[in-house]
Amino acid sequence: MKNKIIIISILLTLSGQLFAQDVLNKYLETAAKNNPALKAKFNEYNASLEKVPQVGTLPDPQLIFGYFIMPVETKNGPQQAKISFSQMFPWFGTLNSKENVFISAAKVKYQNFEDAKSNLFFEVKSTYYDLYFIKKGIDITLENIKILETFKRLSLIKIQAGRASGVDELRVELELNDLENNLALLKDNWFINSVKFNNFLNVDNHNDIQIPETLWIDDLQYSKQAVIDSLSLNNHQLKSLGFLKESFAFNEHLSKKQGLPKIILGVDYSAIGNAGTSPDAGKNAFMVKVGVTIPLYRKKYSAMVNEAVIQQQVIEDKKLDKVNVLETLFEKVYSKYTDANRRIILFEKQSILAKRAIKLLEKEYTNSGKNFEEILRMDKSVLKYSLELEKARADKQASIAFINYLMGY
Repeated sequence: MKNKIIIISILLTLSGQLFAQDVLNKYLETAAKNNPALKAKFNEYNASLEKVPQVGTLPDPQLIFGYFIMPVETKNGPQQAKISFSQMFPWFGTLNSKENVFISAAKVKYQNFEDAKSNLFFEVKSTYYDLYFIKKGIDITLENIKILETFKRLSLIKIQAGRASGVDELRVELELNDLENNLALLKDNWFINSVKFNNFLNVDNHNDIQIPETLWIDDLQYSKQAVIDSLSLNNHQLKSLGFLKESFAFNEHLSKKQGLPKIILGVDYSAIGNAGTSPDAGKNAFMVKVGVTIPLYRKKYSAMVNEAVIQQQVIEDKKLDKVNVLETLFEKVYSKYTDANRRIILFEKQSILAKRAIKLLEKEYTNSGKNFEEILRMDKSVLKYSLELEKARADKQASIAFINYLMGY
C-alpha cells in the first residue's frame, strides 16, 4: 500500500511538471506571435527579400524623341524628326550575381531574426524561472511567518508559566519584522518581473501568470561535447556571419562582372519629309545600333574586387573570434549548470537535516523552556536552505535555457 502511494505521488508530480512545461510552451508561442521587436526583425527580413527583384532586372530602356527645328536636308528629303530606342544589357551572369548578393544578405537578416527569437525565448524562460523562485520565496516566507507566530504563542505560554525569559518573545518579534520586510521586497520583485514577463509576451501587464508548485528537474539533453560541436554548426550569429561572408563572395564575382563591357542594342527611326527628287523621297529611315561600354578605368574594378576579398577575410576572423567567445560563454554557463545540480543535492539534504533538528529543539523547549534562541537560529537555517533549494532549481533551468540559446534552439 505504501509503495502504491509513493508511485501515485511520483506520477502526480510528473504530470504536474509536464502541465507546467506545456504552460511555459504556450507562453513562448504567445511571445513569438506578439513580441513587437521580433516582428520588426521578421519584417526586416521580408523587406530584404524585396530587394532581389529590384536588382535582378535589366536597366530601364531609353526612348528619345527629337524634332528638328531646322530640318536637315538629305537626298530623300528634309529630316524632320527622330525617335531612338536603346536597351543596355550587362555582361552575361551579372544580374544573377547581383541577385545572389542580395539573397545572401536576406539570409543574414533571417538568421538575425532566428537569433532574436532564440534570445526572446531565453528571456521569457529566464524571467519565468525568476518568477517561480520569487513565488516560492513568498510561499516559504509566509509559511515561516506562521511558524514563528506559533513559536511566539509558545514562548508567551512559557513566560507566563515562569519557565522562559521575556527576551524570547522579543527575539520572535525581531525575526517576524525581518520576514515581513523580506516579504514586502519579494512582492515588489514579483510585480516588476511579472510586468517584464507580460511585456515580452506583449499582453496586459495584469495578466495572471501560472507558476508550478515545483519546478521540473530536467537535465541538459546533450553531452558537453555535443553542445560544443553544435555551437559552430547551429548558432544563429555564426550562421549570420557565414551568409555575410557568402554575400561578399558573390560581391567579388559581381565586381569582376562589372569590369566587363556592357552591350547596347537599339534602333533609330527618322521621319523624312516628301520634298526630294529621289525615287525614295519621303521614305522614312530605320537604323539598327549595336554598342558596348568600354571599362577603361580598371583601378576602380580592381579595388572593388580587392575590397570584397578583404571583407571575406574580415568575416572569417570574426567567425573564429565568435566561436571562441561562444565556447567561453558555454564553459561559464555549464559550470553554473553543474553547480546548480550540486546545490540541489546539497540543499535537499540540508533542508531535511535542519527540519529534523528544529523538531528536536521544539520538543526540548516544550519540556524545559531552554534553547529558544537555537530554535530561531535553526528556523533561519530551514528558511535559508528552502530558498536556496528553489534558487538552485531555477538556476539549473535558466542555465539549460541559455545553453539552448547558444545552440540556436
